[in-house]
Amino acid sequence: MNPALQGLMTIIIGVGGCVAYFYFSNQFLDKVLLPAKGANAGRNINRANLIRPWLFLFPAIVALGLYLAYPVVATLWYSVTDRNQGGAFVGFANYQRMMAEPKFWEALRNNMLWLIIVPAASTAFGLLAAQLTDRIKWGAFAKSLIFMPMAISFVGASVIFKLIYDTRPVDQNQIGALNALWLQFDGGIGSFLILRLLPGALMIFAAALALFVAYTNAQAIRDKGFSANAALRAVLIAILGYVVYATLGLAYGAFTNVHPYGEPQTWMTIPGWNSFLLMVVLIWIQTGFAMVILSAALRGIPEETIEAAVVDGANPFQVFFKIKMPQIAGTIVVVWTTITLVVLKVFDIVFAMTNGQWETQVLANYMFDKLFRASDWGVGSASAMVIMLLVSPILVWNVYNARKEMR
Repeated sequence: MNPALQGLMTIIIGVGGCVAYFYFSNQFLDKVLLPAKGANAGRNINRANLIRPWLFLFPAIVALGLYLAYPVVATLWYSVTDRNQGGAFVGFANYQRMMAEPKFWEALRNNMLWLIIVPAASTAFGLLAAQLTDRIKWGAFAKSLIFMPMAISFVGASVIFKLIYDTRPVDQNQIGALNALWLQFDGGIGSFLILRLLPGALMIFAAALALFVAYTNAQAIRDKGFSANAALRAVLIAILGYVVYATLGLAYGAFTNVHPYGEPQTWMTIPGWNSFLLMVVLIWIQTGFAMVILSAALRGIPEETIEAAVVDGANPFQVFFKIKMPQIAGTIVVVWTTITLVVLKVFDIVFAMTNGQWETQVLANYMFDKLFRASDWGVGSASAMVIMLLVSPILVWNVYNARKEMR
C-alpha cells in the first residue's frame, strides 16, 4: 500500500476511534449505566456528571500509564533482577556492580560538571541577550539568530561543532576554526593567559559559585529547620560538594598540563578540554530558550518600578541587578531547572561526538552502552534509576514552587 495512503488511513482511524470512543462511552453512561429518567433521575444526572470527566481523561491516563508508569516500574524490576538467571531477584547486586566500575563514576562526575556549568552559562547568556536585544532597534532579528539553534537537533549541532573542532595533519590546511585559532599561539605569554590561566580561572569561578550556592542552602536549612524542602537542599549540597571537588581538580589540570604549540590538536581526545567543548554545544542551543523566556519576564516588569529607581539616581547596573533581577527571580529559577533537566538526560551530543571515550562519559550514554551494547540489563537499568533519582528532586522542587506561588 502507498505510504501516503497508509498515513491517511492511520489519521482517519485514529481520529474516528477517538470520536467513536467519546460518543459511545457517553451514550453508555447516559442511556444504560445512569439513565436520566425514573425516580432516581436527578441522582443519576449528578453521578454521570461526576464520572464524565474521567471518561475524557481515561485514554490519557492509560497512555501515560503505558508510556511512563510501566517503564519506570519495569526498569526498577530489571535493576534488581538478573536476566541471565531467568529473572531471579538479586537485590542490590546490579547497583554494587555498577558502583564498582570506574566508568560509572566518570559518568557521574561529568554529569555533575554539566549540571553546574551548562545551566549557569545558558541562563547567564540568555539573560544578557534578553536585556541587550530589548534595547536595540534590530532586537527582533538578533533574537531570531540567537534562537535559531533551538531548531537544530542535538545531533545536527554536534555535526556542526565536529567541523569546528576538526583536526587535519600538520602538512594540511586546517578547516577547524578552533585549530586555526590554536596555531596562532606559540607558547608565549598569550598562550599562558588564554590556554591555561583562563580555563583554570573559569574552573575556580565555577567551584566558588557551587560553594556559594551550597553555603546559602546550608544557611537556609539552619534558619528554617528540618522539612521536606530542607531534605532537597541537603541533597543539593552533597551534589555541589562533589562539583567543587571535581572543578578544582580540573583547575589544577589546566594550570599544570602543557600541550604542544604550533601543531593542531585533536581536541576531542584531550581529557578536561573535550568535556567543556561538548558543553559548549548544549550552551549554544539552550541560550536561545533562556533568552525567549527571560525576555518575556523582563517585558513584564512594571515600568513604574524602573522609573522610580531612575528618579532616585540608580545607574543602569543598579536598575538591572537590584530592580529587575529580584522581580524575575522566579522565572530565572524555572529556566535554570528546565535546562538542568535537559543536562541530566544529555545523550545525543556525547554519543555523536565522542561516544563517551576519552573521559567524556555521561550517565545516559553509560546506560545506553550497558543496555544495548553490553546487553547488561541489570546495570543498565540501575543506571537509568540513578538518572531518575537525580531528576526527581528537581521535579519535586518545581512542583513545590509552583504550588507555593498559586497559594
